Amino acid sequence: MKRADLHVKEAVAILERTPSVVSALLDSVPDLWARATEGEGTWSPYDVVGHLVHGERTDWMPRARHILAGESRPFEPFDRVAQFSESEGKSLGELLVTFAELRSRNVAELLEMNLGESDLVRTGQHPDLGEVTLDQLLATWVVHDLDHVAQIARTMAKVYTDAVGPWQVYLSILRERQG
Repeated sequence: MKRADLHVKEAVAILERTPSVVSALLDSVPDLWARATEGEGTWSPYDVVGHLVHGERTDWMPRARHILAGESRPFEPFDRVAQFSESEGKSLGELLVTFAELRSRNVAELLEMNLGESDLVRTGQHPDLGEVTLDQLLATWVVHDLDHVAQIARTMAKVYTDAVGPWQVYLSILRERQG
């Protein structure tokens, strides 16, 4: 097995699980959990799911296709807050289903690409970061998922910050993030 095959399979192992992990945390939870934030200017779990949906439509696979097509122009900029308008009027359940469906299609397309090592080192132009490789894009997709799963869990945990009383000292998830 080539390193490229292994890398894509490693990425897919996380990418294909993210919708079920997020759904397990959020499906049918009361709004207390789904709409909680960490304060002004922060996102609720509902907002995060909307962001993940938007990314499935406009970020990861469009950029992968862009790189593989050999496009020289930069990627389309990604609207990191599009979920606030795109999710309006949608239930959390709807967003979870949409995320799962879009992710399933994107992972299937990724696997159908049969990426080789020469594909993974191909480059594209990020509008802010400059030259990036397909390999870096795929790794970022995985870490982006994990970052948002952690954000959802952290935001939900903070709902009970006061309720845990003195146990706060043992619960690092309740502490403010550094950096």
